[in-house]
Amino acid sequence: MISFIDLKKEYQLLCKELDPLIRNILENGFFVLGNEVEEFEEEFSQYIGVKKSIGVNSGSDALFLAIKSLEIGIGDEIITVSHTFISTVDAIVRNGAKPVFVDIDPETYCMDVSKIEKKINKNTKAILTVHLYGHPVDLDPLRELANKYGLFLIEDACQAHGAEYNGDKVGGVGDIGCFSFYPTKNLGAYGDGGMIVTNNHELAVKLKMLRNYGQTEKYYHDFIGINSRLDELQAAILRVKLKHLDSWNNRRRNIAKIYDELLLDCDLILPIEQSYAKHVYHLYVIRNKKREILKNKLLREDIQTQIHYPIPVHKQKSYSVLKSNYNLPVTDKICSEILSLPNHPWLTDEQIIHVSEMITNAIG
Repeated sequence: MISFIDLKKEYQLLCKELDPLIRNILENGFFVLGNEVEEFEEEFSQYIGVKKSIGVNSGSDALFLAIKSLEIGIGDEIITVSHTFISTVDAIVRNGAKPVFVDIDPETYCMDVSKIEKKINKNTKAILTVHLYGHPVDLDPLRELANKYGLFLIEDACQAHGAEYNGDKVGGVGDIGCFSFYPTKNLGAYGDGGMIVTNNHELAVKLKMLRNYGQTEKYYHDFIGINSRLDELQAAILRVKLKHLDSWNNRRRNIAKIYDELLLDCDLILPIEQSYAKHVYHLYVIRNKKREILKNKLLREDIQTQIHYPIPVHKQKSYSVLKSNYNLPVTDKICSEILSLPNHPWLTDEQIIHVSEMITNAIG
């Protein structure tokens, strides 16, 4: 079986580094918001190139708290995309705001910047863009639009750890950036975890309070917050993994290059990397009109694939309450054709070649 992801292999390679750290935390008996979290926040800030990082419980909470910290709520609108993991949109709705969807670029599958301006009105407060699959959005025109209309620019970088836009790490370009450390991410914990990054000191202070019940100090609460704290065990694990992130991303890029070369002549649409971007290939996503047939053929050959995502958010049952007739033709088309291939740093070249051969045999 060629697995879509192999976290067992990852642990086997890291256990000599991780096991003593985990044992030390267990023996010390301090588990929440301690030294490991503080050190990881500082190291992650240096890696992304921002002034402040705030560790939280998950990428979903990172998005929720980012919006909450900007005081966006009932009656407000945030422009975003429907082709994303649902937590992007959940974060908007949980804050009482309304998501306004724009279509995606047919090449990068990220937000189509040309569709945004006509959606801006007096209720618009922010643009929430997603660096999908590890490919950065074209951020300069987004920043220009945000500045022109006085909007916040929020980056959902939950799939883009280490990705770069014109040489800058994504997440640190907008007003606030959000990351997930779900185990399957390029930088993943052994459980849930998330991070919010910003260059705004006041926002950082507020976010540290929001993640901890709105406390200024223990049992003194200035406003209503939530319990969303990155724990010491996950922070220690992530500190170790952060040292390997660039090499892991480079391996993902090498795997993508091999796929590109071997699948070039197949009846597929392959992922691209724009000139402004450094793609970190959280996912290697191909397109084919007979996606389901291909997926099933590969499964019969013991090759795992996944679909990210089969149903866009605006067509999910949970969002039927929006009662908006969105016309998102590119989103709808792509969701019916995309297929994610195995692409993790522990794949061998032989496995990549085998996957490519099976695809070639299946579709020619």
